[in-house]
Amino acid sequence: MPRQVDHEERRHRIAEAVCLLADEHGLEGVTLRDVAARAQVSMGAVQRCFRSKEEMLVFTLANIGERITERARARLVRSPAQSAATALGHAVTEVALLREEHHSEARVWLAFVAQAAVSEPLANTLKASYAALQEAFTRLIREVGESAGHSAPVDPQHEARTLLALADGLTVHVLIGRLTSQEAQDVLHAHLDNLWERHS
Repeated sequence: MPRQVDHEERRHRIAEAVCLLADEHGLEGVTLRDVAARAQVSMGAVQRCFRSKEEMLVFTLANIGERITERARARLVRSPAQSAATALGHAVTEVALLREEHHSEARVWLAFVAQAAVSEPLANTLKASYAALQEAFTRLIREVGESAGHSAPVDPQHEARTLLALADGLTVHVLIGRLTSQEAQDVLHAHLDNLWERHS
């Protein structure tokens, strides 16, 4: 059992090394040799944890998705009395990685998104993450309608899909410097306000 725990810990350590290298050089700059050096493990240790570079990248991408989701959940737990509308705003802000301390993570995430366009395993991992987020957004949008005493949007799933696409777009605009983090958050909150007004 201790060996299994050590194995998982090493896999996460390697995934963190992948993220650091991807942030500095993009995914094209991630080699098994450099990952081993950054994680301070041997090449053999990396190869025992992952059968291929692609498997290592898929694990890393899933790990990033889990980290973002956990942060969103933590925000909700800290403020259990908040409205569903506020909860949705917090969740989308976390997903969009708009705060400055998350820009490094956003660069890595977008590097993986670009690579997923030519990698089916990465694309499948991303699709699973997006499906889970869309389901959570859909549930919160329904709850907003119910708590406000009026009908939820005619198609909460469509609104959730739109919100997810908006979050991704804002991530890009902030990273390339077209919008500041605050401007992006203003766009996001204006969209949410308009959503509730349209269905009030």
